[in-house]
Amino acid sequence: MLPAARGSRSRSRRSFLRHSLQAAAAASAASIGFPEVRAAESAVLGHGAFRYRVVPGWGDLGPSTPVNDCHGLAIDREGHVLLFTNETKNNVLVYDRKGRLVHKWGTHFPGAHGMSLVTEGNREVLYLTDLQRHQVFKTTLDGTILREWSLPPDTGKYSKPDEYRPSWTLHLPNGDFFALDGYGRDHILHYGADGEFKRIFGGAEGGIVHWGPYGGMVDVARSGEASLLIAMSDQQHLLRLATDGRALGTVPLPGGNPRQIRRVGDHHFVAHLGDNWPKYRDCRGFVSVLDATLRVVSNVAGTAPEYGPDGTLRPMAHREEVFRHPHDIVVDSEGSLYVAQFASGRTHPIKLERV
Repeated sequence: MLPAARGSRSRSRRSFLRHSLQAAAAASAASIGFPEVRAAESAVLGHGAFRYRVVPGWGDLGPSTPVNDCHGLAIDREGHVLLFTNETKNNVLVYDRKGRLVHKWGTHFPGAHGMSLVTEGNREVLYLTDLQRHQVFKTTLDGTILREWSLPPDTGKYSKPDEYRPSWTLHLPNGDFFALDGYGRDHILHYGADGEFKRIFGGAEGGIVHWGPYGGMVDVARSGEASLLIAMSDQQHLLRLATDGRALGTVPLPGGNPRQIRRVGDHHFVAHLGDNWPKYRDCRGFVSVLDATLRVVSNVAGTAPEYGPDGTLRPMAHREEVFRHPHDIVVDSEGSLYVAQFASGRTHPIKLERV
C-alpha cells in the first residue's frame, strides 16, 4: 500500500502545481488588462443555425507583435485575415486562418480605425481611415499609399479641418465611395470613382444625430438600386439611406450598440460594442446575426433574440463573458467569425468556429 500512497501523493502534488501555475497565469493576464474569457472551449454560443465555439489563443502574437485597439478587419482573396490597429509598431497585421502571422506593416496611423477591402479591376486595395490624422488613405495590401483624402475645403460644414474624423468608408459597385464622419460632425462625404469630391449630406441638419454614421455597408437590392445601411452605434439602430442622403427607414437593435455590419449571403453580422453603451462602459458586448429581412436570429454570447406580438424586438444584452467591446467582424468561407475589439486590454482578435 505504501507505493500506491506515495504515487497518489505525487499525482496530487503534480495536480496542485499544475493548477497553481494555471491560476498564476490567469492572474498575470488579468493584471495586465486582458479580458477574462470564461466560456469553456466546448461552450456553444449563439442560437438556431448560427452557433459557434471560441478557438482558444487564435491570433495571439505576443509582445513582439502588439496591438492596441483592434478596430478594422478584412479578408483578402487568399483567405488572409487583415487587422487594422492603432498600435504604430505594426498598424496592419496579416494572419493566415490558423492565426499565424503572414506579414505586418504600418507605423504612421496613430488613429487607425476603419478598414475596407475593395477590388478595383484585378487588384485588391485597402481604404483606411485615421481619426488623429483626419484622413482617408488608399493603399496596396502591403502598405504602399496610393492616395489620401483630407477634408475638402469647400463643404461649408466645418469651421476647421480637425473637426473631421472619418470612421469608415462604404463603396458602390461603380467605384464611388462614401466617407462616414462618425467621430466628427456626423456628415457623409460622397466621392466619385475618380476620387473627386461630389457632395456632402447628413449631419444634424440632415437628421443624423450624434453619435451617428459609424460603420456600415452598401446594400444592393435585387432591382440593382443601392442604398447605405449605417450602424448608428449609440442610437441602437441601423439606418438606411438612399445614396443621396434621403432617409429610407431604421432597424431598431435595442440594448445593442452596432459598430459594423457585414453581409454574407442572405445574412448580416453586426458587432455590438456593448449592451447599452455608453451608459454601461463595463459591459461586454455581443454579435448579432440578422436574416435577409434584418430580423435578429442569433446573438453570439448574448441573450436569445425575442420579438413581441407586435413584431418589436425586445432589449438584448450579453450573456456569456466572452467578448470585450466587439468593434468589427468578418466571416470566412468556412463560416468562422473573426472579431476585433476596442478597449479590450490590448488583446488580439477572437476567432469563433461555426458548430
